[in-house]
Amino acid sequence: MSLRRLTLAGVLVASLALTAACGSEDKADSGKASATCPGGKIRFGVEPFEDPSKLTPAAEALADGISKQLDCPVELTITEDYSAEVLAMENGKLDIGMFGPLGYVFASKRADAEALASFGDAEGKLSTYTAGIWVPKDSGIKSVEDLEGKSLALGSPGSTSGDALPRQAIVDAGLKEKDVKIDYAGGHPEALLALTNGKVEAAEINSQQLAVATEEGKFDQAKFRQVWTSDPIPNDPITVRGDMDPKFKEALQKALLELPKDKVAEIGKLLDVDPAGPLLKVDNKTYQPLFDLAEDLGLSEKDV
Repeated sequence: MSLRRLTLAGVLVASLALTAACGSEDKADSGKASATCPGGKIRFGVEPFEDPSKLTPAAEALADGISKQLDCPVELTITEDYSAEVLAMENGKLDIGMFGPLGYVFASKRADAEALASFGDAEGKLSTYTAGIWVPKDSGIKSVEDLEGKSLALGSPGSTSGDALPRQAIVDAGLKEKDVKIDYAGGHPEALLALTNGKVEAAEINSQQLAVATEEGKFDQAKFRQVWTSDPIPNDPITVRGDMDPKFKEALQKALLELPKDKVAEIGKLLDVDPAGPLLKVDNKTYQPLFDLAEDLGLSEKDV
């Protein structure tokens, strides 16, 4: 819950915009503005970290849980890319957002986003995931150093595990980014497919995508090797825009921490949190390694 051609010039495209399961007629007053229902609805953005056919129903369940806890309609938007979500919150078009860790770094800087909760495992511990680089089993690539002159599929610009961390690994290996033929595939599933279809010599595959693709029979680990893995990354935070009413922030965090497991289990599974536990409290300190990563790579708002 990984860091993620980075551009904040991207515009918000609502590939999904819906009101989550709280518009029932027996809740006729639930759309009225209140401390827990600012403007009569809550605008919730989720980054496009997985295939929409899987992400949409999972995000719907999460939005429905928030809606019921706060008795307020939740308007859910799956954004076009990571930068679009940051831009939307900065422009006041999102009240809350689920970001990848690196996306959160820039949302924090641009929209004063505050991390409230993230995904816990069945033992009540904060869940993590890892970035990875994989190659075919018979490849001569044994390490990141061997990627010089080779093609590497990355996920999407601005992705934690699908962009920033693999790029950092290249630098740490003593290479320059131009030494590697980097190809942005368009997402984690696409990067994996580029490798399995023989389009590239190596690809980023994070532990979340690995689990999903392996379970679905789309990736045979016996035919490939992992040549690099990152340190554990804290999973995606659910955040609130910094200028929201403090009473709303407090109520939202309480609602998130009290969400029933069935409302977080589906999206948790996509983040390789299975079985899922309750959401757990997080803050800026939880994601300090990602702030450090952005600084180490010299990433600025212009980059993302």
